[in-house]
Amino acid sequence: MSAVVAQPVAVFGCRPRVAGGVCFLEDQVVLHAAGTGCLQLHLEQKWHKFVPGTEKSGGVQALAVSPNRRYLAVSETVAEQPVLTVYELSEVPARRRRRLAAAAELPAREAVSLAFSPDCRYLAAATAPPEGHLTYWLWEKQRLMAVVRLQAPGSGICQVSFSPEDNAQVCVTGNGFFKLFKYSEGTLKQTNLQKGEPQNYLCHAWLSKEEVICGTDTGKLILFETGELHWETTVEYKKSPRELEEDAISKVYESFSDISCGLACEDNASQQDPLPQISAVAAYSKGFACSSSPGVVLLFEKTKEKEVYKESQEIWLPQDLFSSEPKKSSRQDIICICFSPSEERMVINTNKNQLYMFTMLSSDLMKEKTTYFAYLNFPLHSASITGLDICIWKPILATCSLDRSVRIWNYKTNTLELYKEYREEAYTVSLHPTGLFCLVGFSDKLRFISLLYEDMHVFKEFPVRKCRECSFSNRGHLFAAVNGNVIQIYSSITFENINNLRGHSGKIHAVKWSTDDAEFFSCDTHGAVYEWNLLTGKRKSECVLKSCMYSSIALSSDAKIIFAVGSDQTIKEISESSIQHEVSAFGVVYTAIAVSHSGHMVFVGTSLGTIRAMKYPLPLTKDFNEYQAHAGAVTKMSITNDDLFLLTASEDGSVFIWKVYDKGGGILKWEKEVEYAEEVLIMRSDIEEK
Repeated sequence: MSAVVAQPVAVFGCRPRVAGGVCFLEDQVVLHAAGTGCLQLHLEQKWHKFVPGTEKSGGVQALAVSPNRRYLAVSETVAEQPVLTVYELSEVPARRRRRLAAAAELPAREAVSLAFSPDCRYLAAATAPPEGHLTYWLWEKQRLMAVVRLQAPGSGICQVSFSPEDNAQVCVTGNGFFKLFKYSEGTLKQTNLQKGEPQNYLCHAWLSKEEVICGTDTGKLILFETGELHWETTVEYKKSPRELEEDAISKVYESFSDISCGLACEDNASQQDPLPQISAVAAYSKGFACSSSPGVVLLFEKTKEKEVYKESQEIWLPQDLFSSEPKKSSRQDIICICFSPSEERMVINTNKNQLYMFTMLSSDLMKEKTTYFAYLNFPLHSASITGLDICIWKPILATCSLDRSVRIWNYKTNTLELYKEYREEAYTVSLHPTGLFCLVGFSDKLRFISLLYEDMHVFKEFPVRKCRECSFSNRGHLFAAVNGNVIQIYSSITFENINNLRGHSGKIHAVKWSTDDAEFFSCDTHGAVYEWNLLTGKRKSECVLKSCMYSSIALSSDAKIIFAVGSDQTIKEISESSIQHEVSAFGVVYTAIAVSHSGHMVFVGTSLGTIRAMKYPLPLTKDFNEYQAHAGAVTKMSITNDDLFLLTASEDGSVFIWKVYDKGGGILKWEKEVEYAEEVLIMRSDIEEK
């Protein structure tokens, strides 16, 4: 295998809509789905441990952690077939213990829910109707003990769980069914009779060895005891405290305005609240937590009264002050709720890839009827990442996304330093070498932004619509911006447009400056790779292969060789206007490429989200290390100036930070320790206010 090794040291991203998608391994260690695998995250020490997914997997569909927190079960789809894998989490890195090839037993593309038995020996897996099946495995022996068809009137969410005290009792819920099964002598027998109107059960949780609480798509909470209906209540659609305040203010305004009551009443009638849906539920020692409406978790506590469980608290997602639409940020659907072993913390994840935490033991907060979550660490991207860049003065990277945000991450401390949401989608970002400014191409304009201590300030705007690529020169005195098929060169000091590079007929996908800024390079979707003379604005050299749509280029340190990847599944070495070497990608499309400053290492990202690391000269055989990473195509990648870190971003909204190692397993040595600037910018008005 290749001498070049990359190890993921941090992952910024959360895969949404994974059944059981977040859980605690210890009081301070959270595990959640990320990229194609799972991420272990220590809340205080901030370390990350990534458990990669199966080769050619489309990503995790469901996960479960055993009651003793030792094993992790993962459901994936590989080649249109369901695959179940159990990992040993106590080993570092987490070791794959067993693979359950479930294609014959689960005639569907994926298992949508998993659960371990109380003694951790058995694993239950369910597929959703209309091809619904429940399987019961002695997973250590890879032995299927029983399988049963789940006949149901409708399709939708399906969940499976074990009784907390009985290895043989399994509960399955879904659209139109609540079923309890008992395993005995190779069969799963249903033990309850379904009575009354069928409900669409979205979630359930065991509250004791006999009690199961279920949530429906109409806001009902239904408690079953030994399979019989014991208690039910309907939860109303909840409005956040801020929405209630706004409603009260608008009513006062209406009463003092000239608007007729009839019109106001008509308007109110047309804006009825949607039906509540119980999207997630989790048990804890005092009762249970559930989410009944977007953005809120309700705590219910057991009582000795006729009302068996009573609502005790509302916990809301916070309004994000850095969002362009703060209200929307607080109205996300909550997909999963989990409690830490000590029940000191509750963590949730949402349909917008976000993770939030609430500290249960702060007594002052618990006295309040309404309290708020905080981000588990920091807000994450919720859509495809379109731009990524680094700088030389600071250990930071900038990313931008179709979620309309720009973020500044620190790859040394694994933290988010700055972020801001805008009103337009962001397509490309470039960091100034000082790390004090960035360029961002939005759908309406190109913006030159100052990176302040706690904010981003638009300093200058340029009339470049839908700028898909921009780049500061290495010395920072110039920048390039793609405007349609033209590359415009600007001065970073005077902001004067000093040159326009014309000649591309296809969509320009990448631009690069040589180390000394003397040469400039670009590629497009019509198979053109150009080198430009910046003084004349003319092409210095060109290499055109119309059968290839290029997506990314990289340069050797002396800019004599252009490395190009695109739709034809090869890496090309281009020099002196011709392709000198061509190396196969062996059946995948390369979407991004980066070359180390030493010239010895080449990294490529694929359309499957994997990362390949190889030595230079490029190998003609499969002499590379391949890593399962992102759950979508790699959009951008970059190597830090000291060749110690590789940074990759993807369509799935995740960012990976990799440490790069040499053949001996040691980190590649740099000539001298890099010193980073500590200075930050601040507005004069902010100083005067303070």
